[in-house]
Amino acid sequence: MSESEGPRLTEPQVPDFGALSENMAQFVEEASRATAAYLKPADQRNGRSGLADGVGEVVKTLGQVAETWMVDPQRALEAQTRLGTQFLDLWSNTLKRMQGEQAAPVVAPSPADRRFQDPEWSRNAVFDFLKQAYLVTSQWAEAMVDEAEGLDDHTRDKARFYVKQLSAALSPSNFVATNPELIRETVKEAGANLVRGMKMLAEDVEAGGGELKLRQSDSAKFKVGENLAVTPGKVVFRNDLIELIQYAPTTETVLKRPLLIVPPWINKYYILDLNPEKSFIRWAVDQGLTVFCISWVNPDERQAEKGFGDYMREGIFAALDAIEQATGERSVTAIGYCVGGTLLAVALAYMAATGDKRIESATFFTTQVDFTHAGDLKVFVDEAQVQAVEAMMRSRGYLEGSRMATAFNMLRPNDLIWPYVVNVYLKGKAPFPFDLLYWNSDATRMPAANHSFYLRNCYLENKLTKGEMIVDNVRLDLKKVTIPIFNLATREDHIAPAISVYVGSKAFGGPVEYVVAGSGHIAGVVNPPAKPKYGYWTGAVNGQAYEDWLGEATEHKGSWWPYWFQWVEQQAPERVPPHQPGEGHLPALCDAPGTYVRMKA
Repeated sequence: MSESEGPRLTEPQVPDFGALSENMAQFVEEASRATAAYLKPADQRNGRSGLADGVGEVVKTLGQVAETWMVDPQRALEAQTRLGTQFLDLWSNTLKRMQGEQAAPVVAPSPADRRFQDPEWSRNAVFDFLKQAYLVTSQWAEAMVDEAEGLDDHTRDKARFYVKQLSAALSPSNFVATNPELIRETVKEAGANLVRGMKMLAEDVEAGGGELKLRQSDSAKFKVGENLAVTPGKVVFRNDLIELIQYAPTTETVLKRPLLIVPPWINKYYILDLNPEKSFIRWAVDQGLTVFCISWVNPDERQAEKGFGDYMREGIFAALDAIEQATGERSVTAIGYCVGGTLLAVALAYMAATGDKRIESATFFTTQVDFTHAGDLKVFVDEAQVQAVEAMMRSRGYLEGSRMATAFNMLRPNDLIWPYVVNVYLKGKAPFPFDLLYWNSDATRMPAANHSFYLRNCYLENKLTKGEMIVDNVRLDLKKVTIPIFNLATREDHIAPAISVYVGSKAFGGPVEYVVAGSGHIAGVVNPPAKPKYGYWTGAVNGQAYEDWLGEATEHKGSWWPYWFQWVEQQAPERVPPHQPGEGHLPALCDAPGTYVRMKA
């Protein structure tokens, strides 16, 4: 059997034309509903003007790339010739295949690329041509960015990012007419799959208030406090910015020094308490730690003027005061995750400057304090883009949670966007219930003052490690932070790259235990010992380059959690009888997970 033969899109099927006609009528009806939801008045559309700003930025950036080629016609001609030659080779190979001859592919997808796994993409000469034409074009476009002369690094990074987004969106796997799997499905179901998909699309545009709220998980299967965030505890303190949760002990004795967790406010805290099997919080309680966790408010216009200083004082410092009232303990160890870790580092520098010694050791999960090598989110940050975000926030007092959710999804479009577009809106299949993706879609808003300070002082101007950041009239110097630090990075992190966390380790004035976990920003952190998926690396930081450190580091199998707990226990091993939440000087206000975490954006 020749390469161009073999099974086709199953055997040719004749659709039920009566059912097809009926389904197409329903499809049009659902499409009208989706369109109506999208075209709501501007004041009900959550700032649609931001879309125009984004498109304008893409056009401007890619225009700069084009200009670098236009000034050198000879190089531009060579680049066009290279593309044309590949297409000629592809067309020649396709003709050979159609005549029953063998022909090696001009280009092949990565083995990790799941878009083209259906056998028909290789078996059928037409779909193989579409696949290879797409790969040739997208790889050529990426090369045009990489080889453009005279671009500054930031513009090149932005151009790479935008080309990746366009390439992901234009894949033939995303369209019914060019995806063999979708053609089979549509013929088999006489278009019923498209009706179901359009119905879900209309629901998701309505749920997003005129913007698509991408359906990544079956949200009906999850409820915070019932099958998410279920570790027993009480809210023992509340103000305008936080609820402080104290978790119920499970051991006969506990470490005398309590633990305070400062999660990011860009997402909700229960990433560390998804379910009993994955919960870092429950595991920490079971080791004998008295665990307190901040649950940030989901802000609205009332918190518009709350800045980093407010989050430090009304968040971390208020929590420290409450912990002392609840347990009688003045000294704590603290964990900061992502931007919560950046805030914790700011607080530590402020405390060092003012003689406040209540935090005696600190742990950072995937936290940046130096933003020289900041992750892919840096493509969204330059003076023009920050000003656009500030103008958007000025009218409301906050940044919509959907903006950040979309930005995070765009970092991995072929994993977090287009598979769901295809499976949900084109195949018409409801997504599986997946707790991590439910959490990912449970968006939070950003207060205007806080977010502006973060973008400018950290991403744009990198002031913290330069000793130039000022909070509440105090200039911050991380070198004055001499307490022991446990600094966790993850090897495949696109948000806080391991090299960025590594460079930040050198900014502190005391001992730093730098550890790299396998996987990325979330999976590398949520890696429980009972079911570890990834290992971790340890080694001394002696000023060497990150690549040299990694080459010399010791690799360990299993979860890093027990290694971390040994480090915490070594700092303060004394144990005492446990503290029950609500039985100290702070009465319980309500059961965990509290009320703030249930607030929707």
